Amino acid sequence: MENTSKEEQIGFHKGALSSIAKERLELVRLIQITEQLIKMHIKALKELGVDIEKEAKELEKEKGIERLVK
Repeated sequence: MENTSKEEQIGFHKGALSSIAKERLELVRLIQITEQLIKMHIKALKELGVDIEKEAKELEKEKGIERLVK
């Protein structure tokens, strides 16, 4: 970028920031949708009598034991 003018460099960086900011907003939107889907599935499992929190704790314990064995 040594051969480009200061104005061109400023324009390039402003354009890059604008694009990245839009990408960040889209990522946040996708995360929100994913969170909503997770909550829906957790709710459905609870309604079916599945204790997902208990299963998650048991899985974490198993991983802890596997780490000790290795």
